[in-house]
Amino acid sequence: MDTGIQWKSIFNLKSLLFTLTGVFCAVVALKGFMLPNHFLDGGVTGASILLEDILGIHISVLIVVFNLPFLIIGYRKIGKTFSIHALIAILLLAVLLYFIEIPMVTSDKVLIAAFGGFLIGLGIGLVIRGGGIIDGLEILADYTHKKSGFTTGEIILALNSAMILAVAYEYGIETGMYSILTYFTAMKTSDYVVDGFEEFTALSIVSSRDEKVKNLLVNKMGKGITVYKGERGYLPGAYDQHQECEIIVTVITRLEVYNLEREILAVDPKAFMYVQSIKEVKGGLHNRSFSRELEGQDRS
Repeated sequence: MDTGIQWKSIFNLKSLLFTLTGVFCAVVALKGFMLPNHFLDGGVTGASILLEDILGIHISVLIVVFNLPFLIIGYRKIGKTFSIHALIAILLLAVLLYFIEIPMVTSDKVLIAAFGGFLIGLGIGLVIRGGGIIDGLEILADYTHKKSGFTTGEIILALNSAMILAVAYEYGIETGMYSILTYFTAMKTSDYVVDGFEEFTALSIVSSRDEKVKNLLVNKMGKGITVYKGERGYLPGAYDQHQECEIIVTVITRLEVYNLEREILAVDPKAFMYVQSIKEVKGGLHNRSFSRELEGQDRS
């Protein structure tokens, strides 16, 4: 957790641009698609949509009030800089929702679920890229995960399922079903925006020409590698035939997978390869640029 507020990080032009664009996308999604049709996307925003009609309180007020407890948790458990980022994004969302009027774009339920979900997911993802959030449910889920043992995804799914059931009870089963589609679209879009094209993938290679493969990866492709000692063989009908081998692992982006596999097969057409998705990469060649950025923030 950071011990001080990094103001240069908060008011960085790139961060502010991500936040402003993300909040605007969320406002268009809410006022142009979701609010007039009582569609939810889950989280604090979904709860605010659900309770706006029931309580008669403007959604901008509900979003701020419901997010405050999560901001306090984030301040204590994640850090001050993150909490300030999040507070700015949430207040900006509330202000724009209150003052900006956007006419309803469509009443077609499929279009609302698709484009409303896409825009709210785009907004959430862009704000996260900017360093903040506009929905505090993930903070609660992460905090509850440490206390209860359930995964963050399981907690978010349970809370959102309860909200969607409430929508089905209040506005009908059809609206509840379309809300599930909206939430799914928003979730996938925000994941894509946050991970982007730089989502990392682990490529593992077993080759009888391991030295040539290692030379290709390191000296021609400029990749860092890790080498494990293993055994290959144990095939059906030839279980007793096996020999020692090297398992070469490199971490790349998903855009590089096809090109790298083609290069390896040119070196060894019989090479065995498999790809695994990974959630996070720290250190090594891939994070040097991030390390320099963090060092600059620490000096500030």
